Order: sequence, then structure tokens, then C-alpha cells
Amino acid sequence: MQSIENLKFLTPEEARKIATNFGTPLFVYSRKGIEKSCDDALAFPNAFGLTVRFAMKANPGRTVLEILKKKGIHIDASSEHEVKRAILAGFKPSDILLTSQQLARSLKDLIPQGVQFNACSLRQLEEFGKLFPGKEVSVRFNPGLGSGATKKTDVGGKTSSFGIWHEEIGKVKEIVSKYGLKLVRVHTHIGSGSDPEVWKAVAHYTLEIAAQFPDCKTVNLGGGFKVGRMIGEKTTDPQSIGVPVKELFENYAKEKGIQLKMEIEPGSFLMVNNGAILTQVDDIVYTGEGGYTFVKLDMGMDVNTRPALYAAKHPLIVIPQKEKSEQKTGDFVYVGHCCESGDLITQEEGGGPQLRTTQIPEVGDLVVMEGTGAYCSSMSTKNYNSYPETSEVLIDTDGTTKLVRQRQTLEQILQNELLVSLG
Repeated sequence: MQSIENLKFLTPEEARKIATNFGTPLFVYSRKGIEKSCDDALAFPNAFGLTVRFAMKANPGRTVLEILKKKGIHIDASSEHEVKRAILAGFKPSDILLTSQQLARSLKDLIPQGVQFNACSLRQLEEFGKLFPGKEVSVRFNPGLGSGATKKTDVGGKTSSFGIWHEEIGKVKEIVSKYGLKLVRVHTHIGSGSDPEVWKAVAHYTLEIAAQFPDCKTVNLGGGFKVGRMIGEKTTDPQSIGVPVKELFENYAKEKGIQLKMEIEPGSFLMVNNGAILTQVDDIVYTGEGGYTFVKLDMGMDVNTRPALYAAKHPLIVIPQKEKSEQKTGDFVYVGHCCESGDLITQEEGGGPQLRTTQIPEVGDLVVMEGTGAYCSSMSTKNYNSYPETSEVLIDTDGTTKLVRQRQTLEQILQNELLVSLG
């Protein structure tokens, strides 16, 4: 039998109160937890200075960004649109690094504001050079290694399109020379759920790349710090992986006479276990002998697409409407409310239902889906089946609960649709 998961920051009483006051489904975030994770990241071992950048794609909510800004976290933006959201949340343009797969169409407007640019392809570097000859630039390299929980979260190696392939470093030098650019930052990132040993190896290779650019002052080692959601899953300890990397920077300074500043880009690490989805059991159905008991929730892939996309596992904790002296358990398949066979909350890798051991639920009981602070709200398939975008609340440090995103209305879902004459 599987282990029964536990609540991470909510209590059953808090969950019931929040559900009564704000309805379900909704995201709940812990400010205290977010700030603690920021402190842990800011304590990452470093030799000559550290900048922690939040991989904003993990959770771009304004309140989350404001909390991180107050803690001194900077931003890694994956699109020009994220850059603009970060600026609206109060970040200085100079605290934002734009690292995008698609070349920003507004690049010529963003750079003069102070936004930093990280070229992720030879074409991006060339276009930047044309627009801003003589300027400082950062380059993302694919170091030839990757590490991820699945191929879909692996962003290094031959199967990844992220960054400039390390064997094309000569072409990078040609473009830098052609436009008189100063390559001041070398960046690598190998994936989410990265193996600490691979992470150290890539740090070594990244320093070797940095050594080939005399203007390089900063090395950005990306993120990919694994965070355990389920019982038994390991969480990367920044201190254990950081100490040998710090030594690499110290040795580099002794050999080259250059003290490189370090940057890291945690996304999941800052947010994963500081957010939960509060949902309710809407129905329970049974498919006969040899079949399953399906527990239908009032949320699904429209709220959190990770289970459908990756077969990702999230802790599920049943909170009965009223406390029970005896908590019996059973095995169930949890499913979402979307009319989609793939909307399985508990599924096997590659698809298909997977049993999960939980307390026996009843219609009307609450279910807390833990580990949803990162890559859940931001990745949701909003409005599928025309379900509204989910509301969000924050538990502040004084224990008060604040609504930080309202539930979407039907008018908001339809606001961009135009009535046209069809004849």
C-alpha cells in the first residue's frame, strides 16, 4: 500500500474555512513558505557574489512577483510579455534577463530601458548585434548534457533546441567580433529535476566556455533544482551541490585571475511546495469488477495540466466535511472535470488510470492537491470546456487570507470574441 500524503502548510480547518469563503477550485499560496524558500536560495554557496533569478514562467502572478521582489530576487523572463509583466510588478528593467525561445519583437524597445538580453541562438545573437553593436550581451549555450524527470523537461543535450550548441562557439566568437559585442555572461541550463552530479559537471563545462570570452564577468548556471512533491521524492539541497561548485569558481579565480559572479535561476525550488489547489469531490463512479472507482474533482487539466501532460504526481489529501474519528483508506483513480479521457489526475506514464491510496472520500469532501505552486497555474489549459480561470488566495505571514486573483467571469472569457456579419 502507498504511503498516505500529509498537508504541507494548510490545516484541515484552514482548508474548510477558505473553501467556504472563496469557493473551489482555487490555488492557495503560503507567503511564509515562499519567503523561506527565497532565503534558502539566497544562501546558495558562492565565491564572489550571487544573483538569484526567478524563472518567472513557473508562476507569474503579480502577488508572487511582489513577494519575490521584496526578498531581493531578480527575474529570468521567457518572453517579452513576461518582461512587461515583471516591470508592471515593480521590477527594474535592469533586474530582468530575457531568455526566450522566440526572438522578442520589441527587443529594440526593451534594451534601451535596461533589460538584459540572453541570446539563445545564433540568429538571436546576430539580430541583437545588428540592433545594438558594441553593447553587452549574454549567451545561452547547450553544453551537450541534459537532465530531466522526462524528455519533456530535459533542456540540454542533442534532443534539446535550447541554447547555442557548444560546438558552435567559433560562430559565436565571429558574431561577437563582427558587431563589437561584449559577451559578459555565459548561461547554461540543463533541465528540471537535474542530477546533482550532472549539474556539477555542467558547471565545470560552463566555466570552460566562459574562459574563452575575456569580457565574461558572470556565469549563470540556470536552475533545475529537483523539489520532491511526493513522499519518498528527494529535494535537491542547495548547500550540498553548491559547495563543490563554489570551489570551481575559486579555482577559476586562482588560475585566470578573474572572479566570476554566479547566477542561478530556481523556479520550482522557490514555489512548488508553497502552493496547493483546494478542490472538492463532485462525484464518485464505479466501473464494475476488474474496473476502478473514479473520484471526480471539480478541477482538472484546465487548472493543472501537469498530470495530463507529464503524468506528474501530486500529493492528494482528502479532508472530510467533518472530522472523523476513524480514517479508513482505499485505492482510487482521481480524475478531472474536463470532458477529456486524458484528464486523469492519477495516471501512469504514457497514459492510463493509476490507483492512488487516500482516505476514503465522499461527495462534498475537500481534496488538497499539494506541490502546485510552480508550473500549474501558469501552464493551465484555461477555458477548456469553457471553465473559468481559477481564483487564487494568499495566506499572509500574519495568518490572514487574501484574494489575489478573482475567478474569471463568463464576460471575461468572451471579451476578445468579435461579432461579425456572416451574411
